[in-house]
Amino acid sequence: MKSVLMFFGIALMVHVVYRVYQYQTLDNGLDQLIKKGAVILDVRTEKEYKMGHIEGSLNISLGTIRERYTELDPDKTYITVCSHGLRSVKAETILKERGFTLVHNGGAWSDLQKIIK
Repeated sequence: MKSVLMFFGIALMVHVVYRVYQYQTLDNGLDQLIKKGAVILDVRTEKEYKMGHIEGSLNISLGTIRERYTELDPDKTYITVCSHGLRSVKAETILKERGFTLVHNGGAWSDLQKIIK
């Protein structure tokens, strides 16, 4: 019984830490950026993308972003999304390292979809 409680305590703590991290790294005003024409860049795998995505989003997986970033226009605004928000932060960093200045973290695609509907 003690080990079960310990497991759930640790799981709860990890979840809380993750949520705090997510909200601290998530950019505000994303719905306004989308209304102004920002491109939603989904960095999940193609298989994940096919299982569900935001209509009109562009799919370039995090694993290929270092090679495929040349397909993107550095003058456009991009909002990176993934399944939970961790890969989108990494993709945002990679693009900024390559000179993209208009890149924002959108976190989990399903959360962003709720905001823009």
